[in-house]
Amino acid sequence: MRISLSMWSLHKAWYNHQIEICDFLDFASSSGAKGVELLSVFWKDIAQELPLVDQALRKNGLKVSSYAASNNFVHRDSEEREKQLMEVKDAIDLAQHFETNIVRVFSGHITEPSITYEEGLQYVIEGLSRAASYAENKGILLCIENHGLFAGKSNQMREIIQQVGSPNVRSTFDTGNFLLVGQNPTDAVVDMSDLISHVHIKDFQQVTHHEDALKSTNGNLYLGKIAGAGEIDLPFILETLMKIHYDGWLVVEFEGTEEEKEGSIKSMHYLKHILEQKIV
Repeated sequence: MRISLSMWSLHKAWYNHQIEICDFLDFASSSGAKGVELLSVFWKDIAQELPLVDQALRKNGLKVSSYAASNNFVHRDSEEREKQLMEVKDAIDLAQHFETNIVRVFSGHITEPSITYEEGLQYVIEGLSRAASYAENKGILLCIENHGLFAGKSNQMREIIQQVGSPNVRSTFDTGNFLLVGQNPTDAVVDMSDLISHVHIKDFQQVTHHEDALKSTNGNLYLGKIAGAGEIDLPFILETLMKIHYDGWLVVEFEGTEEEKEGSIKSMHYLKHILEQKIV
């Protein structure tokens, strides 16, 4: 298993106009990451930026571990669902360009209050099924992140993957997000062990109050932390991944309140330390 850094770890800096993609790549290399996860949301002018990103990847000796789409299939409007499908297809094409076989995808979230869970789930399955056909032809895995109402829990993930029924639709196992739907990540990694093809490493800590805290579906508040500083049993999760012979990337996705570069570096150092202990 190799360590990668998601650009989402520096999303605050990007949204505050402090960095561009190439700046992130320079930082990732200097921090010791061997790979990076790039996200569609961070392009400003892809035609202009793509050649520069290719050059920065070569200069820094970085692999693209995964490419992340920002899709939401839960729309009644068929034209909007087509746009979301194109978002995933474009991500598949860019994954090929970057020579990675992993595209992180979402299920979606409710955009209209009148959409029921059952209706929304059908939009998700329909969209992912159509995207899967394209991915199969390109040799790309669509890895659904456990995130939100429709795919937050392991049983929901399994249901969607089974209903889509494509060998190219798998799981992005996010170690933190399960807490936001009231599921213990250590239970989830066992439940999902046969479906994992991509991993996000993050940590959370339950708090009573904080302006940056995220509220879970059961009302608990969680704050992002440096990996190893929260309540998630990351050593157990990594040990489980080793037992199932997971040999993909471990993508650090820092979402803490500490300075983003510092938090990213400390998270990667912790992950490297745990891996070295497990290997020994």
